[in-house]
Amino acid sequence: QVSIKGPSDFVSAADKKAEKTIHSVLEKARPDWSFMMEESGKVEGKDKSKVFYVDPLDGTNNFLHGVPHWCTTIAAEEDGEITAAVTFDVVRNEVFWASKGHGAFLRNKRLRISGRKDMDMAMVSTPLPAKGRRDPDQIGRDLQRVSASVSAVRTMGASALDLAYIAAGRLDAFWDRNIKAWDVAAGVLLVREAGGMVTELNGGNNPVNGGSILASNASLYQDMRKLLS
Repeated sequence: QVSIKGPSDFVSAADKKAEKTIHSVLEKARPDWSFMMEESGKVEGKDKSKVFYVDPLDGTNNFLHGVPHWCTTIAAEEDGEITAAVTFDVVRNEVFWASKGHGAFLRNKRLRISGRKDMDMAMVSTPLPAKGRRDPDQIGRDLQRVSASVSAVRTMGASALDLAYIAAGRLDAFWDRNIKAWDVAAGVLLVREAGGMVTELNGGNNPVNGGSILASNASLYQDMRKLLS
C-alpha cells in the first residue's frame, strides 16, 4: 500500500507502522525525550535537550521497487551532541552501532574507516536528482569534478547506509547538499567513532541539522572539500 507524499517521494504502510512501533518502544524507555521522525515530524517531550532521530525506512524507493538496499536508522542526541546510534540493514542482517567515545561497531566487530590516501583509488557516493528534489545542475557540476578524480562514484539510494559503509571502510566519501537530520544523525556518529571526518559541505560542524554533509576518511577529506567548494 503506497501513498504519494510529494514529487518522487513515497511513503508506504511499512514506513508508518515501523515508525509507530519505534516511537512507542523508545517513548516507554525514555518518556521525557523529544523525537524528530521522518513521517511524524517533531514530537516535543518534557526534555527538549534530549532527542531521538528516527528514520524507520531509509531507502523507501528501493524498498518499494524490491531493491534490497534499505535500513532503519536511529540516533540519540543529548545537549546538541549525538551520543548513540544504530543503523540496521534488515536485508543483510547487519547492525552498525556506535556510542560516543566508545567506538563504532558492526555487530561486535570494531569499525575503522578506509586507509585509502589517493583520490584515484577512492569510491565515493552521492544521491542523484529526482523530479522535484535536489538541483540537477549543481549535482551535474559536482559529478563532473569528482568523477574525474576518483575510481568510482555510486548512488545507492540510502544515505544512512552510505555513511555506515564509510565507517566500515567500504566507501571512502559521501556528500549531499540537501539532507535531512534523520537520514544522517546516526551516520555522523558512526563515521566519527570509526575515525572519519564529517562536516557540512562548507566545513561547518553541524552536519546533522545544517542541511548538507561531507563525510570522508581523514586522508581524502580536504581533497573532497576542494572539489565540492
